[in-house]
Amino acid sequence: MKRVGQFSGGLCSFFAAKRVIEQFGREDVTLLFADTLIESPGLYRFRDAAAAHLGIPVTVIADGRTPWQVFKDWGTKGFLGNSRVDICSQVLKRELCRKWVNDNCFMEPTILYVGISWDEGRIDEIRERWLPWQVEAPMCDPPYLTKCDMIRDAKALGLPLSEAYTDGFSHDNCGGGCVKAGQAHFALLHKIRPAVYAEWEKNEEDVRKHIGQNVSILKDRRGGTTKPMTLAAFRERIETGDYDQHEWGGCGCGV
Repeated sequence: MKRVGQFSGGLCSFFAAKRVIEQFGREDVTLLFADTLIESPGLYRFRDAAAAHLGIPVTVIADGRTPWQVFKDWGTKGFLGNSRVDICSQVLKRELCRKWVNDNCFMEPTILYVGISWDEGRIDEIRERWLPWQVEAPMCDPPYLTKCDMIRDAKALGLPLSEAYTDGFSHDNCGGGCVKAGQAHFALLHKIRPAVYAEWEKNEEDVRKHIGQNVSILKDRRGGTTKPMTLAAFRERIETGDYDQHEWGGCGCGV
């Protein structure tokens, strides 16, 4: 039986893989990491240390493009990902992982393992997406661990946590940014990782010029209407505190 863990570089995917190995051993276990090429140094550091602790090398797959390059290449004119359409994760993670599984596991019975927690409520949707492959989520089973529990246990194992867990981010994908993130998330990114925010602002404007349309990652919903709001424009709103401090958005793109 092959066992393929989607190894995102996050805490939950590590503990999911740990439970699989504790139950079935290391033999025929693959830690599959789809690299967007713009992950944070902290994520790569934790990924490598976590894999070393598990005693299994990471199988890294990559399209060779960043999300920004995918946006430019999409369709005939390009497309900027947003909270409703995350073509970046579709191309660089979901489709890439499925292709790897189809190419490498078609001759043997295989179970896929995803690193989602019991409190996320997405396992049914994920299983539907991955048909006909069998999907399991070890961290949805008891003993149930909270994010704080996982942080505590990872520290006890001596693993180098990504700064995202102490800086208040809900995830550490794509360097701390995400096209699905909301205003509160980008405000935190601007505060904690201003260089990353500046890079996202620059790349968003680059894609906008390439497409030739007034599109943006964030939306301005003031006054009862919804209109585009670039990261450059939002930066000015951050400085005045005039933004939705409760809109965090979501991610979960790998699955």
